[in-house]
Amino acid sequence: MTPQITVIRHPLIQHKLTLMRRVETSTAKFRSLMTEVSMLLAYEVTRDLPLKHDLIKTPMAAMQAPVLAADKKLVVVSIMRAGQGILDGILQLIPSARVGHVGLYRDPATLIPIEYYFKVPHDLEDRDMLVVDPMMATGNSAVAAVQRLKQTNPKSMKFLCLLAAPQGIAHFHDQHPDVPIYTAAIDEGLDEHGYIIPGLGDAGDRLFGTK
Repeated sequence: MTPQITVIRHPLIQHKLTLMRRVETSTAKFRSLMTEVSMLLAYEVTRDLPLKHDLIKTPMAAMQAPVLAADKKLVVVSIMRAGQGILDGILQLIPSARVGHVGLYRDPATLIPIEYYFKVPHDLEDRDMLVVDPMMATGNSAVAAVQRLKQTNPKSMKFLCLLAAPQGIAHFHDQHPDVPIYTAAIDEGLDEHGYIIPGLGDAGDRLFGTK
């Protein structure tokens, strides 16, 4: 299976991502930009959501109009904690989406992700799943989360991030070539601590104002 990756280069996304990268951008502004960028990214990622037609009445006439298929609602799974920023933006666009959470933290010595929380909706076999995390650095967290989520047997799965490093993409595709990646940018690489360069720093810290 050929791995898939889509870099979403819309000018508004790229402009807002630049604002997020700036070291002087405040927590409040970073959070607002995360929501805006997430909504724009969601537009591209959800373009193939299934539709059905319902009979409605407009002020002028009756018609068969397209609506999202109710039994095929999207499930958005946030990799905690930074994934919450993307989740919030997507829910503004698709408030009916189901939501799941995977809690992972990265061992600072080994960079291996350790799971501490897992909660997703039931009956996912007929639902499309979107897994979200702002950064795909080493790819370890993304690989672990997707491996765990595959056990729920969703109909389909995509991975959405703001930034990705070549190392993380390679590692993810080695383990999950069937899951397409959507991102706003592929950066140069990683530093010795596993952070994306040039990146935007620690997305969780910048989103929540922690150090």
